This record gives sequence, structure tokens and C-alpha cells, in this order.
Amino acid sequence: MSRFWTADRQLIRAINRSTVLNLVKAEGPISRTEIARLSGLSPATVSEITADLIADGLIHEKAAGDSTGGRPPILLALSHDAAYVVGLKLAERQISAAITDIEANILCTLTIPVTGTALVEQAVTALAGAVDQVIVKASVARERVTGVGIGLAGVIDAERGLCRFSPILGWRDVPLKQLVEERIGIPVCIDNDVNTLAMAEKWFGAGQGVDDFLVITVGRGVGLGIVVNGQFYRGTRGGGGEFGHTVMDPGGPLCSCGRHGCLEAYVADPALVRVAQVAAAQGRLGSLDPSELTVERVTELAQAGNSTLRELFTQAGWMLGTGVANLVNIFNPALIIVSGEGVRAGDVLFGPMREAVARYAFDGLVADTEIVIQEWGDEAWAWGAASLVLEEIYKSPVSLTMSAHPASPC
Repeated sequence: MSRFWTADRQLIRAINRSTVLNLVKAEGPISRTEIARLSGLSPATVSEITADLIADGLIHEKAAGDSTGGRPPILLALSHDAAYVVGLKLAERQISAAITDIEANILCTLTIPVTGTALVEQAVTALAGAVDQVIVKASVARERVTGVGIGLAGVIDAERGLCRFSPILGWRDVPLKQLVEERIGIPVCIDNDVNTLAMAEKWFGAGQGVDDFLVITVGRGVGLGIVVNGQFYRGTRGGGGEFGHTVMDPGGPLCSCGRHGCLEAYVADPALVRVAQVAAAQGRLGSLDPSELTVERVTELAQAGNSTLRELFTQAGWMLGTGVANLVNIFNPALIIVSGEGVRAGDVLFGPMREAVARYAFDGLVADTEIVIQEWGDEAWAWGAASLVLEEIYKSPVSLTMSAHPASPC
């Protein structure tokens, strides 16, 4: 019995530690008395845990707060320089890199053009080089970097560090975590790139304090990150959230996955460009050369009022909204965050999307859901990947295997 009792005490202590750390993160600067009040922990327990967190360098004491009588309280705050993490987003033609502090504040970013990412060895070399470059640019000592997070599109088994399948990169069963760790000598976490954005929103963004929310990304593909009851849902082996490959019409256009009629085949950047090029070839876009059309140019012309391209975005928006309505019906989320490069289309895409959600969501459910179109910045993917590592510092041990050292995640 003593062995189980010891384990129970260790788990309870770890849970309490997580509770205190997250209160300092959310409410700090904050006094020990206020932590005890908000957490329900005893003052003695709070004092013991905060002493450990100070010793570990995760929090520090600040100047005294306002007194309500008696000695002014000492306030506690996160130590921004307690740890640094690197986030990388691996795409077909570039790596987006960022380095952040413990609160996900970005110190610097880099965008590094790459070629040959279909070849695993070249991709690993490029990722290792990106880590070196962003650490040097940020002037951070390498030993202060506690972990590296990598996000990429596809079916990712985060627990095993395995890229099971990435249609964009053409990879199957690549042990990316192990390969990069061996190259850089720093702990590595990997996950689907949309899941990394969902983590960033949960811990540092619009999803803070929201137990049930979804993150939908629109751009090169269409992705989905799922948070249910405060926990991330990835499916049995990382395949959950392939929203872009839900079939809207089996007789529809060919998708990059090899099937027909997937949502991506109507809404993703390549689909928009493909349909616009057909319209240009038919002379419906004046003298525009089909070969010169990019998603940026197509979006710009639609926003400027081109009726043919506005109709293209209207159709794509209705298709996206139909899919989103299905998600509302299945998950009944409190919040849906729409993100990714595609948000730059603005109302020409998302106006029709909202109309379709209102029409097709089950009666009453749409009123439960706030839909936020997130302002996009190119550093967001790397910020999300960095949150992979930061999550390991903040999340409760109820949902993870205990680690011997909380500041050495992954």
C-alpha cells in the first residue's frame, strides 16, 4: 500500500504544482495569499510549491503589492527568461522558425526557403540548420533552449514522434522526432501543424479558459484542431481532425489525397487557383494569363470587385460553411477560431461561410458558438509549434505521463 500512497502523493503534488504555475501565468503578479484563495490550496502548500518553482527558476518574487493592513504582500510572476523554446513549421518550400520565452512571447522569427523536403535527410538537415540560425539571431545561449517544437501537415503520431503520412511532403512512417533530436541534441516534440495552433490558442490565445473549441485553418489545405472538455483530441494515432478530407461530393473535383470531392478540393488555395485559371482560359477574366494567377492575385482581384472571382469565393465560402455547420452539429463548441493564410480573403470568403453555417447548423446550436476570424501573421505557425514545448511545462499531469524534470519536456 505504501508504494501506491507515495505515487498518489506525487501525483497530487504535481497537480498542485501545475495549478499554482498556471495561476501565476494567468493572474500574475499575484500574492501567495491570493493563490491560496483562488486555488483552494492551504497557505502552507502554496508556500511550499512556490518555493520549489522559485528554486526551479520558473517564477520569481517582485516588489510588494498594495497592503490592506499589515505587511505588504510579496507578488509572484513568471520568470520570462526561465526557458526558451524554438518552434518550426515545415512546409514544402520553406521553414518558418521562431524562438519564444516561457509565456510564448516571440523574440525573433525567420523564414528560410528550402528545397528537397520530400527527401527526409535533407529536411532534417534544414530543420537542424533553422534551429541553429534562430538561436543565433535571438542571441540566446543554446543551453537555455529547453525544447524544439515542429509542426507539419499530415497524420502525426505525436506520442511516438512519428509522421505517419504527409501528402504534401510525400512521407510515410518517418521518425522525425528521433531524427532531429539526434542531430541537434535538444528535446523535440512534433505534431500536426493545426494542432500546434490549437495549443497556442488554448494556452496563450483566444482559447484560454474555453473548454470546448475548434481551430480551423484555411490555406494550402484545410485543417482542424479539436479541444474537448479542455483536452486535445487527436484520434487513435494522430489522424483526428482531417477536416479538409471530409467528402462533400464523391463526384467532385480531384483532391491532392487522390480522392474526389474533399472539402480541400473546393476551398484550399490550389483549388481556388485552379478554378480561376479555368475561368481565365475561357476568357471570363479578360486578358489575364492563367499561368500568372496566384492565390494572392486571385484574392486581390476578388476583393477589388471582379464578379467572376467573387462568385468563386462565394461558392467556396458556402462549401466551407456547410462543413463548419456539420462541426457545430457534432461538437457543439463554444468557440470556433478560423486561422491560416486564407483568412486574408476576408468577407469575400467568410461572409458566405457564416451564411451557410447559419442555414445548416442544427436549430439553436449555432447560437452557442462564437466564430472568430483570427488576424493572420506568417509567424503564427512557428508560434504554434513553440507552444508544443510550452504545453509540457503548463499542462496538468492528469493528462500526461509524469516527467522527472518539468522543465525538460518532449
